[in-house]
Amino acid sequence: MNGPDPAQPQQFVDDVKAGPGGAMTDEVGVVTGELTVSTTLRPDGRADIALQYTGAEEWYVLTGSPVPLPSAGLEALHHDILGRIGRGGGAQAGP
Repeated sequence: MNGPDPAQPQQFVDDVKAGPGGAMTDEVGVVTGELTVSTTLRPDGRADIALQYTGAEEWYVLTGSPVPLPSAGLEALHHDILGRIGRGGGAQAGP
């Protein structure tokens, strides 16, 4: 079967508090505090990772995004990114 599986979620969105040093974005550099993170599957099999200050309108690209989808899937990638941001240190999407 080609294309995404309609039975699988194509996006995960959760809130996280950034750890010391926050998360690095392409547009504004480091962001800190309460953030909302979105991990979205692209048609090419990679994932876009974006974040915003919780409750804000503007979304920013997490540096290193888009990333290849790991064999563990989109949800595993999303939880990995949440963990990275929670630990801080200028978290990025790539290695």
